[in-house]
Amino acid sequence: MKISIPKLLLIALVMISLPAISQAEEEVHIAQYDDNFDPFVDYSEFEQVTEEEADINFFRNGRFLAIGAMFGYRFFTNILGEIYEGAGAGGVFLSYFFDLRFAIQISYLTGDHRFKIDEAGKEFFGTITVSQTAFDIKYYLNTQNVTRGLASVNPYLIFGLAQVFRTSRFDDADGFARDAATSFHGGLGIEFPMMRNKMFFGLEGTYQYVNFQDESNELVIDDEETGVYPRGDIVKFLGIIGINF
Repeated sequence: MKISIPKLLLIALVMISLPAISQAEEEVHIAQYDDNFDPFVDYSEFEQVTEEEADINFFRNGRFLAIGAMFGYRFFTNILGEIYEGAGAGGVFLSYFFDLRFAIQISYLTGDHRFKIDEAGKEFFGTITVSQTAFDIKYYLNTQNVTRGLASVNPYLIFGLAQVFRTSRFDDADGFARDAATSFHGGLGIEFPMMRNKMFFGLEGTYQYVNFQDESNELVIDDEETGVYPRGDIVKFLGIIGINF
């Protein structure tokens, strides 16, 4: 049986093409491989190590609770600042730390202020007691990348709200007047560790926006108009001493 030359060439061409086709199919399968179908692709050993290091750092250098006392100076702005004298205030606080950066704080602060109203020949003297219960969020700033001497201090931002109670007593009258208002405040603070971080001393300044019931209304005392329209906010500068747990 004779095989023609064209048939031999065709058979040879087919034999040569088979390896190329097989290689192309293999490349197609490799190109279609998708990491999304890999059950281990979401596992990251680096992330786990980072979380473990953060936990170890918190247990070594962090704190869970802090309790202490705060004392300082409180004054009022605007018209309230003209009739209320600035004075000292003191209180206590309790802080709970979620990590090295975030903490929540509950505090109580109280203090007395003398007031004097002298308008249109009428004078009124007395004392107001301003007390507040506050709920705050504190965010501690990272100082490890700054100058070595500042790396151990703990600056923070603080903001929150408070329920403020005001009790007014007049020198020449019996009884008292009491009202309350919700306030919002924010400020800055810094803490200095002591005794290997078992205690700390801190400084804090806050501005407190408060709106009492008689805000911008004429103040009437004993049915007498005073010509005073009280309005203003509260500013506090506190020194803090605390114990860490």
